[in-house]
Amino acid sequence: MIDKNSIIHQDAKISDSAEIGPYVVIGPKVEIGNKVKVYSHVSISGNTKIGDGTLIFPFASIGNPPQDLKYDGEETKLEIGKNNKIREYVTINPGTLNGGGLTKIGDNCLFMISSHIAHDCNVGNNVIIANNVPLGGHVTIEDNVVIGGNSAVQQFTRIGKLAMIGGMTGVLHDVIPYGLSIGNRNYLQGLNLIGLRRANFENKDILGLTEAYKEIFASKNLTDNLSKLNGEFKQNQLVKDVIEFITKGKKRSICTPFSKE
Repeated sequence: MIDKNSIIHQDAKISDSAEIGPYVVIGPKVEIGNKVKVYSHVSISGNTKIGDGTLIFPFASIGNPPQDLKYDGEETKLEIGKNNKIREYVTINPGTLNGGGLTKIGDNCLFMISSHIAHDCNVGNNVIIANNVPLGGHVTIEDNVVIGGNSAVQQFTRIGKLAMIGGMTGVLHDVIPYGLSIGNRNYLQGLNLIGLRRANFENKDILGLTEAYKEIFASKNLTDNLSKLNGEFKQNQLVKDVIEFITKGKKRSICTPFSKE
């Protein structure tokens, strides 16, 4: 159903089961999947694909040109997965050529009021981003991350899976999987133990990660600390996830308990 007061370009591809409310504007290269609901006063433009079951609330701006001074109208993309909730005044921009040309969002995410997903971000599944949180360009957010309200994430930063960012945190350093990070300029406070338990990881694996955490962050020299980890730790999948995150290519420093010093 499409409200008569909306402006939908004839070339837009909209599922018959989608619901488009009043005063919505949809551009020619937009694809909207099954059972998507777009509330009133929403703008959707660009080369944008929205997955089945997603809800988009009033005054959201989806797919409009990125806030990158180098962007000059190039053909880039925005892909939004299934069953996402995009609340009021959220803005999500497509990619840029320099960033790979794609902004991508997974499934089952919640973007609360006035959050912003900038160009070339890659957001995983089951992510919760609270009110007034901007993600700078080229940010990677892995699955099951929670970012508290009024935080801000600097461009090119990575946040590992099942990490939690406390409210009003400035995220300048990469946050390891399962980490808990807070602070005016973020530091690592510990592990997201509540999140790990809720995710039904076995206690022995959580305890192993807790012990490995002490070794990994025993000093500021993470490379040396990792080299000293014994083989038993490395059999723990949670520990392996943290090691892989720390050692793979990155543009930001790793958030540590020492980052606040």
